[in-house]
Amino acid sequence: QNGHCKEALELFQQMQLNSVAPDRNTFINILHACACLAALAEGKKSHAHIISRRCQMDVDVGNAIINMYGKC
Repeated sequence: QNGHCKEALELFQQMQLNSVAPDRNTFINILHACACLAALAEGKKSHAHIISRRCQMDVDVGNAIINMYGKC
């Protein structure tokens, strides 16, 4: 499963390079990947991105954030 988590982070970086705007599902999955890999720095960047872009914050996104910090 770590292979998929690494792949998810790489794809997210490609999205950012190509100016593709992430949606809530993207953030939930990226935060899960960060938790899976204990990638705190990437998780913090994603959390900051959610806040700065005023993305839709709901229970699922909030749980993903909490899970990521808990596992990192």
